[in-house]
Amino acid sequence: MTYAEWAPPPWIAAPVACVWSTLATGRGGVLPDACVDLIHIEGRGTFVAGPDTTPGPPANGPVAGVRLRPGHAAAVLGLPATELRDRRLAIEDVWGRDGAELSRRLDEAPDRHALLAETVARRASAADPIALGAVALLARDPGRRVADLATELAVSERHLLRRVRAAVGYGPKTLARVLRFQRLLALAEVGAGSLAELALAAGYADQPHMTGEVRRLAGAPPTAVLGVARARGDLALVRSLQDGRALAA
Repeated sequence: MTYAEWAPPPWIAAPVACVWSTLATGRGGVLPDACVDLIHIEGRGTFVAGPDTTPGPPANGPVAGVRLRPGHAAAVLGLPATELRDRRLAIEDVWGRDGAELSRRLDEAPDRHALLAETVARRASAADPIALGAVALLARDPGRRVADLATELAVSERHLLRRVRAAVGYGPKTLARVLRFQRLLALAEVGAGSLAELALAAGYADQPHMTGEVRRLAGAPPTAVLGVARARGDLALVRSLQDGRALAA
């Protein structure tokens, strides 16, 4: 598998984390990252992917993608993100005829990334500020209690749960688990200590807690997810894992 990503154009930087491309082998699995991707697979069509809570199915073939930041999917796609959880939907099932036309145009486009970016820019509306606030706070501290998070955002817990689910695809507790996993991967990228030290730094109670969470989210033990890349010093591979693209078989 080859994978490359780059920063989005400034005019879509608010909802878009990155633009990316891969020549995927169809092996491994897509790691949870709280993002939703709009992707075009050469010869197979255009799809909406995620958000995942377990390793999702990998693509096979040349793929062009735009990754939406956590909390922005509903505002771009026009449907609650809960409808996308752990799923891959054909764009026609999301946007109807407009989706079918987009897929046709992408098949013929000389620059598929530009067309995907233009589509996101045209369709994006303001994302839910409560959901975005929850994402930002949990990214800084995944250990925050939901009750405290609701208090900080001046809403009830039930209201917070509803808003986050609609914007992100799952509730604050699952979001915190996924963001803590992403924090773990980021710490591993810079080689921040042993597995036990990484676990504590990322916000897990201890190494067994981390091991259980990584197995649930990545479908593999921490040594498989982090150890090989760290031993090689292969930051590009770790970054591809962090961005939820592939865990090579």
